[in-house]
Amino acid sequence: MSKPIKRVLLTNDDGWREPGLKVMEEIAHQIAEEVWIISPDLDQSGVSMSITLHSPLRVHHMGERRLSVSGTPSDCVLLAVGELMPEPPDLVLSGVNAGANISDSVAYSGTIGGALTATLMGIPAIALSLAYHKGDEMHWDSVRQFGPGVVQQLLEKGWPDDCAMNVNFPACPADQVTGVATCRARAGSIGGINIESRRDTRDIPYFWLGFERQTERITGLDTDVGALRANRISISPLRFEREIASWQIDAEAMSSKLGIKPRSETAADSKDNEPSIDH
Repeated sequence: MSKPIKRVLLTNDDGWREPGLKVMEEIAHQIAEEVWIISPDLDQSGVSMSITLHSPLRVHHMGERRLSVSGTPSDCVLLAVGELMPEPPDLVLSGVNAGANISDSVAYSGTIGGALTATLMGIPAIALSLAYHKGDEMHWDSVRQFGPGVVQQLLEKGWPDDCAMNVNFPACPADQVTGVATCRARAGSIGGINIESRRDTRDIPYFWLGFERQTERITGLDTDVGALRANRISISPLRFEREIASWQIDAEAMSSKLGIKPRSETAADSKDNEPSIDH
């Protein structure tokens, strides 16, 4: 029986040695005929959608269709599509991350960054993460049991082209999962910044950054935090585009206050002499 996806690309932000990527590979083989793994060689947690611009990227072949990259999840996706794969993937799966990607934290997540990079390239993408409680074991069995079905049902349902899907599994065994909830990421779980100031052996200061968490402030099954607290699998669509359509200014008034003289629309909008914009 044919599988719903011809070619899938797997990446993550924890590195190619981590157990979450092995779980993702198990899921991928159930839904795809061809599975590629192109992931960072080291932990890239917190890099969001960053790409490597100031050093070369090294690629190491770990086996057939298995490669590690000395860069970020976004680097991996860009290299995969532009250089390493003979054809672009039909789907990108990012994760399974060791730890939930919820609320404010989605802005920093390398797992989410890899998925959104694929979306910008016109490739459907799903990020998967597993919540856990500090000091407790991680329940990978929940992802193994429900992950393939969640991915398949999302593919059957479909989602907007400008979205990546963010799936979080609750911190409980598979037999304690209570359902699925369609959610939104809501600000409020980051309560502050933790900064540890230290000194090295030459007495030069350095710092470790972290967040103070306050997820107890977020409630309701329509939020990813609330859904996970109720042992539900949370599914949230995430968009790269953050335009606020209702926010406007009087552009002509601002131009006048800045001393900019208006030009005719014909001259301003002409494409004939429009230079390329470097970025």
